[in-house]
Amino acid sequence: MRILVTGGGGFLGQAIVKRLLARGDEVRVLNRGAYPELVALGVDCRQGDIADRAAVVAASEGMEAIVHVAAKAGAGLERGAFYSANVEGTENVLAACRVHGINTLVYTSSPSVVHAGGDIEGGDESLPYASHFVAPYPETKALAEQRVLSASAAGLRTVALRPHLIWGPGDNQLLPRLIQKNRRGIRLPAPHKLIDTVYIDNAAQAHIQALEALQATPSIAGRAYFISNGEPMTIQTVMSRLLTAAGQTPRIKTVPLPVARGLGSAVEGVWRALSLRGEPPLSRFVVEHLATAHWYQLDRARDDLDYVPQVSMAQGFERLRARMAVNTRSGQERLR
Repeated sequence: MRILVTGGGGFLGQAIVKRLLARGDEVRVLNRGAYPELVALGVDCRQGDIADRAAVVAASEGMEAIVHVAAKAGAGLERGAFYSANVEGTENVLAACRVHGINTLVYTSSPSVVHAGGDIEGGDESLPYASHFVAPYPETKALAEQRVLSASAAGLRTVALRPHLIWGPGDNQLLPRLIQKNRRGIRLPAPHKLIDTVYIDNAAQAHIQALEALQATPSIAGRAYFISNGEPMTIQTVMSRLLTAAGQTPRIKTVPLPVARGLGSAVEGVWRALSLRGEPPLSRFVVEHLATAHWYQLDRARDDLDYVPQVSMAQGFERLRARMAVNTRSGQERLR
């Protein structure tokens, strides 16, 4: 197939692109930056902002399917920037599908669209969207997901995947931030709450299987799917094993939940009052996800997409450890 991957230069995007190439697909990517490593693989790289409709429509010309990964993620408070990238960007992708008659769209969403502030233990896709959000990211991802799923009709088949906390070798988001916070010590309000995560290979695999399933079984169109490793672990265990795999000594302690909530609200309030840009060092959104359980059933993904994680958590941690060790040795050799 001829497939456009928006955000194809990112952590998840590149993993998806490489699997599409291995399948023999003709792949084009749309990114804001340049990615010579993808050009070297034979990928047709287009530069443009997902919020620019003309750029999205132009990049989609001649494509048969789109995997829409591009998004603005994080705990920032600037709603306009999140809305532009996540909602308007997704509307541009849907417009491109209509203009060019593209009939297959896989959208990368987030489990946070259903997180209403309490524990989610073994939740499934019957969970409603949260009625209130404490940050722009989950709000705008929920709005975008609803647009994607409601657009599914006879001429356009869509699904939304909700991968939970993607990690693994090459991660340029979760692990670097975790390492940075660990330098000063990490404080957890609920270290024994269970959470889901997903190893990068499994997350990419799910997107390929969603593409295949939409082609083979059009009746699944309009559905959302939770994607994880299916091995819930405590927040403290996940953080400790990631840090250990990265060659770090975990410095994790417990902080009372009321204190964490109070600090999150206070820091966020100061951030808004001073109109500061970027992400605050702490927020209600971050505290909410550190203080609650959030893990999900994979039954629908197994039944509809034939999704079964191929890399276990233990295997993933070992792969990450091995890659980080190689990177460390390479860095030391360059310094000699």
